[in-house]
Amino acid sequence: MATVLITGGNGLIGRHLCRRLKERGYDVVILSRTRIEGSDVPVYTWDMERMEMDPGAILKADYIIHLAGVNIGEKRWTVRRKLAIMDSRVKTTQLIYKTVKEQKKILRAFISASAIGYYGAVTSDHIHSESDPPADDFLGEVCEKWEQAASRFKESGIRTVVVRTGVVLTKERGILSRLMIPVQLGLGAALGSGRQYMPWIHIEDLCGIYIKAIEDDHMEGPYNAVAPDDRTNKEFTLTLARILKKPYWLPGIPSVFIRLLFGKMSDMILKGSRVSANKIRQAGYTFVFPTLENAIKDLKGKPL
Repeated sequence: MATVLITGGNGLIGRHLCRRLKERGYDVVILSRTRIEGSDVPVYTWDMERMEMDPGAILKADYIIHLAGVNIGEKRWTVRRKLAIMDSRVKTTQLIYKTVKEQKKILRAFISASAIGYYGAVTSDHIHSESDPPADDFLGEVCEKWEQAASRFKESGIRTVVVRTGVVLTKERGILSRLMIPVQLGLGAALGSGRQYMPWIHIEDLCGIYIKAIEDDHMEGPYNAVAPDDRTNKEFTLTLARILKKPYWLPGIPSVFIRLLFGKMSDMILKGSRVSANKIRQAGYTFVFPTLENAIKDLKGKPL
């Protein structure tokens, strides 16, 4: 069976994807900044500051799935943090490309994560599709440069797929678990106006899209990884409260408080437009969890 190298394989998405790939019969190896004790897959290391990596990881790989990147929502966006967010995506992609060329490795495909932040932090009636240009805000710039770095693989003749990911719903350490806490305490409320859209995807469907990107030779270029169920933040929170049988409070949490807490990062929380899932569906992917109700019902019953 083919071998898939995953960068960021010990992260939230990476762990799920490793398991799914192994269940499907693939050999999996991980590229990590540190050794992972007790890992059930081979782990190779890289050093971003020195722009070095163990070439053995590349030599093993038939496919590369590049997930690595500093968590955008973990800390306030200081100048230093914004540089780390950018470098952890762009420079890592550049390092992988450099090592692939040095090792004269012929890959079957290079599949890179990206984000719907490509379209920017904006609330509008427009439904964003893969043909839209990048936004001129920070998230748009990060995603544009990230995808430009990935495009070098395409230019060298390697099939290249970019997965523009929405809010990933998973039980552990994700946005759903954060939103569930106040709702379970009976304090569920919209964030700001609540009119901003929250394009989302269940972790199982995200993994399914990555697997399809490996197995479908016709897939190339960018694909939005979002469920075909548009929900505003208010609708999302109302649905969560209803399923958990908890109250929903009006009005929402004022935007000024969110801006005080999160600074510049608050735009990512308070703004959002619809994003189309048409392209990935037309490519033949069938969503396992196409609606928010069945996604939440599935995840709320899973143990941590």
